[in-house]
Amino acid sequence: MTRRKTAVHIIARAQLPTRFGNFTILGMQGNSPNEEAVVLVRGRLNGSVPVVRIHSQCLTGDVLTSQRCDCRAQLELSFRRIGRARAGVLLYLPQEGRGIGLMNKLRAYELQDCGKDTVEANRELGFAADSREYGFCAAVLKKLGVRRVRLLSNNPDKVAQLEAGGVKVVERLPCEPRVAKGARAYMRAKKNKMGHILNDI
Repeated sequence: MTRRKTAVHIIARAQLPTRFGNFTILGMQGNSPNEEAVVLVRGRLNGSVPVVRIHSQCLTGDVLTSQRCDCRAQLELSFRRIGRARAGVLLYLPQEGRGIGLMNKLRAYELQDCGKDTVEANRELGFAADSREYGFCAAVLKKLGVRRVRLLSNNPDKVAQLEAGGVKVVERLPCEPRVAKGARAYMRAKKNKMGHILNDI
């Protein structure tokens, strides 16, 4: 069976000044309602190998400053790295809770408060440890003319899925900001149970 090619459409484009520099913000959609991303672009992508961060939405971390995870710290580190680079792209994906959704993520928090780690909690709710897919991200990057990237990530699965989608990861850049003490158990579960490459845990 031939897999249908993902059609990517730019829905909106605007300028976005931030404290990390000036970006172009794009709204991008694919074939299905699940395929959408907010994309921030800095610099000229043509002829460069941009620094790229694929960041999954985390309301509790990114917005509410939760110290249960490293998401906000990773997002800010990525903004700084992309802001200093000649060219960069940040894809912000609506994949809350590693793809299980916000309400299920809060249910997983409740289980974690009872002693489960993040992987055990997801599985008790009937989900995989990580339900995210990155094929759409590869299609977005190719739509932007990007086929080679320097990827800010500790997750080998992101590398594998991007390359399966036709985007070469020429370098994996560690994304290891300093995190709160309360996030250490979360980080250990990512390293020991999900294969994330973390040197300081």
